[in-house]
Amino acid sequence: MRRILTTATLALAASLAFAQTPTQGVSRTEITIGSIQDLSGPIAGFGKAVRLGMMLRVDEANEQGGVNGRKIRLLVEDDAYDPKKAVLAAQKLVNQDKIFAMVAHIGTAQNMAAMPIQFEKNVFNFFPVTAAREMYEPFHKLKYSFAATYYDQMRTSLPKLVKDKNAKKVCILYQDDDFGLEVMRGAEAGLKSAGMELTEKTTYKRGATEFSSQIARMKAADCDFVVLGTIIRETIGAIAEARKTGYNPTFMGSSATYTDLIHKLGGKAMDGLYATHTVQHPYLDEASQPIRFWANKYKTKFNEDPTVFSVYGYDAVDAFIRAAEKAGTNLNVDSFMKAMDSMTIPSDMFGGPELTFSATKRLGSTASRMSQIQDGRWKVVTKYQAAAAQ
Repeated sequence: MRRILTTATLALAASLAFAQTPTQGVSRTEITIGSIQDLSGPIAGFGKAVRLGMMLRVDEANEQGGVNGRKIRLLVEDDAYDPKKAVLAAQKLVNQDKIFAMVAHIGTAQNMAAMPIQFEKNVFNFFPVTAAREMYEPFHKLKYSFAATYYDQMRTSLPKLVKDKNAKKVCILYQDDDFGLEVMRGAEAGLKSAGMELTEKTTYKRGATEFSSQIARMKAADCDFVVLGTIIRETIGAIAEARKTGYNPTFMGSSATYTDLIHKLGGKAMDGLYATHTVQHPYLDEASQPIRFWANKYKTKFNEDPTVFSVYGYDAVDAFIRAAEKAGTNLNVDSFMKAMDSMTIPSDMFGGPELTFSATKRLGSTASRMSQIQDGRWKVVTKYQAAAAQ
């Protein structure tokens, strides 16, 4: 009888201990979140800005007492824009540092490499800095994405611009990976709706710096419109090569191309480039008083001006804080999910569209708009347009 009671008591104690096992990344005083950025590779200019934007919002929250009494602890790993290194970084953050959520991880292929590691330990993939459809499809309870996809950006904006430019032949230069494929597929879908198809498809390997053969192929195909599934230096390199050879088609990129680094590094040759985007770059001489106040705070802390990627990082952490606050003091995977699945995030001072989520809707918005580089800076040329349902 004594043995039976002892066994029962031990079983009950074990059951209670299991029930009270804390959620990974959440302690009585802290919420630990992680992020993977390119801090040393081909898009380090993006990754560093995302990291600083995240740090600013975390510091703001902690200075105000944290989230329901818990301070936020942000851990950032560098993957140099390499999916293999992203796997190692995810393993460290998830299994050693025991993060609650991966926030604003940059890169399509990099996110796809890291997500299985996260999901095995019930760790959210929250607001990744990539507009690939895989960030919310296929459905997974731990996926939350904010940006209109590259696919939707292209299929929504490309047909109208092709028509406006009276383009006859459309080519594409795209990165040979998941990101580039999304831009290419969106371009194909958009042209199909206009009764057209791509005349020439050319690719490059991630990190390439030489584009003479690709430009020569598109020029030989007599393409008067070129879609760019490129990022920073590939955009600059391709356009510069085209200008050098006297080839001047209309160039159009996705939100991955929408950065002030294009005109800062590429100079006058970049004038005329179009790009879709979901948040506007904060040019301080054109910005509202709230943005100027925010930007001055950013520059005081980090000694550099913010970019649109700083905004992505800041907004991702801000959205995480909103959901964590709504989840209440008993923060865990289920309470956070319940908060997010009834969340509406209003348009903010940076002009992004309203974001809404539900138990079956894990992409905040399908709306994007387009800007063009005019006289060395991006100028908005269209209103926000939501992608039509397919």
